[in-house]
Amino acid sequence: MDVNEVIDRARDSITVRRVYGEAIQQDGITVIPAALVAGGGGGGGGEGPAALQQAAGEGEAVKGSGSGSGFGLKARPAGAFVIREGKVTWVAAVDVNRIIRGAQLLAGTAILLSGLHRLLSARRSARLLRHAWR
Repeated sequence: MDVNEVIDRARDSITVRRVYGEAIQQDGITVIPAALVAGGGGGGGGEGPAALQQAAGEGEAVKGSGSGSGFGLKARPAGAFVIREGKVTWVAAVDVNRIIRGAQLLAGTAILLSGLHRLLSARRSARLLRHAWR
């Protein structure tokens, strides 16, 4: 596959259609889902039998070539626009995994700081006892 073709496909993949889903209508309410989408593509190139021919020496057949491409796309739900009786409201999506990771990070930090505080307090107490016995 040509590198330019990969880049064109990447550009076509990151569109408004990926950000806003199809509208859902039911009982006079319209819901338009939305997502955060990020992506990118890359490429490469090559050739150069002349440089390789000099390194290989006279009389040896050397081919030059090269290629490369890549593409990545990340999407996660952001929320939805809800249209009810002519009024539009935004309802944010809740990422429970993100909340749990944040709570774990906070708990880990609290445990680490508590242990550090206890260690420093024990050292300070030991130092005070040594000075008191002198």
